[in-house]
Amino acid sequence: MGVEALEVTVETHLSNGLPGFAIVGLPETAVKESKERVRSALINSGLDFPTRRITVNLAPADIPKAGGRFDLAIALSILAASGQVPIEKLTDLELVGELALDGRVRPVQGVLPSILAAQKAGRRIVLPACNAEEIALAEYESSTAICSLGEYLAVLLQNAEPRTQVWNSEGIDAERERASDEELARYQVHGQAQAKRAIQIAAAGGHNLLMLGPPGCGKTLLAQLMVRLLPDMSRNEALETAAIRSVANLPVNGSQWKQRPIRTPHHSATAVALVGGGTRARPGEITLAHRGLLFLDELAEFKPSVLDCLREPLESGRITISRANYQVMFPAEFQLVAAMNPCPCGQASNPAVACRCSPDKVSRYLSKLSGPLLDRFDLIVEMSSIGRDELLTPISNPDDWLAVRVAINSCQQRQCVQRGKLNRNLSHKELDEYAVLGKAEKQVLASAMERFNLSARTVHRIVRVARTVADMHEAEFINREHLLEAIGFRRSQLIQDLAA
Repeated sequence: MGVEALEVTVETHLSNGLPGFAIVGLPETAVKESKERVRSALINSGLDFPTRRITVNLAPADIPKAGGRFDLAIALSILAASGQVPIEKLTDLELVGELALDGRVRPVQGVLPSILAAQKAGRRIVLPACNAEEIALAEYESSTAICSLGEYLAVLLQNAEPRTQVWNSEGIDAERERASDEELARYQVHGQAQAKRAIQIAAAGGHNLLMLGPPGCGKTLLAQLMVRLLPDMSRNEALETAAIRSVANLPVNGSQWKQRPIRTPHHSATAVALVGGGTRARPGEITLAHRGLLFLDELAEFKPSVLDCLREPLESGRITISRANYQVMFPAEFQLVAAMNPCPCGQASNPAVACRCSPDKVSRYLSKLSGPLLDRFDLIVEMSSIGRDELLTPISNPDDWLAVRVAINSCQQRQCVQRGKLNRNLSHKELDEYAVLGKAEKQVLASAMERFNLSARTVHRIVRVARTVADMHEAEFINREHLLEAIGFRRSQLIQDLAA
């Protein structure tokens, strides 16, 4: 349910009477069909299928059960009830797997949350060998990977040695880091000094960023560069994101599992695709971007109702989906980066090309972005088109992005050591403690509030950005220069015209 693995107990009762096989406990179609899979798997594995009245209960009975993940547990429960397997062998045992007709165990989705739940409860867990990579990521020693039902019965009845998945991440992580360094060194962007500075500040403090500019000025390239500047996730964070991918039935790449995710949904995406939902609630793009970056290109082309769905998750870091008989909470602590053109034709801010859009058309285009959504962007940067000479001239002094990534990593570590979190997550009370403004800085901020008609949320975001700029300069207090730079990233003339 969501990204949590709920415990389901499989109970089997054999009674006299006409042979039958019933599964109760709100099973959906895939679970009901397990009767035929289990029957064939037991017979083809050389075991006896009881010719009695079989009742299987999946408790708790008020939670719907779906998928083929219960097959293995049902099969072993029947074997224990019929005396073919000693019941003490199944004590404190978690079983997850779908059975083929010949007794092979097929992979299922959502394995990683099950492993983490079993690890927390201190129980052994048996899983399909085809899910070996997810088993290895968890590094849980009491996990057993099996290929078939017969193979596991040999483990239970003949005390054979189970196969435990152990994975050493050091070599893979080192190899990925070398490949990442080589890839990062190839990123070179002509001009756009202010935008480059903006992505460094956004990466250092985890701030949301909006880039505005004509087509081809490098907005998408800078977003792709930004995610590579972010430090790798910790092991716990990586397990969180891997569990989400497991639930969403997406592959988990062991060689890149600590790399922060980036999700780039198309502007035709629906609200359900973005925030999650459906008949059986599934994670959306904001959950798949958890601990990473959500990049919305062509922001103004998204439906306004879809964009407004982002407002609550951006503040709370989670999304709650309600259904008739249950609620599902998905984590959604993502960093929002967006890019958009200044008008439908994209040339409104390009002095070299005349804009073909009427004022009314530009106003309708920009009005798709609501004021509350714009308030949730910490930095707004306007980019200009790259001139012919600048584009064709080789870069004489290339950016050292490797050094920038090291500096960003150090800045984030200082924030976590001093405040226990990144600056974007500082509460109002914590701002008063860690982002103290002097008298001169308060006057500067008050002047900006009056001149640009800033909301309270925007003011707090400016202070958070100023705190990040100070951290990048290893300054203990926010000074006037830090605050002015933070205010400068809210002075978009385009946004001011929209607010007016």
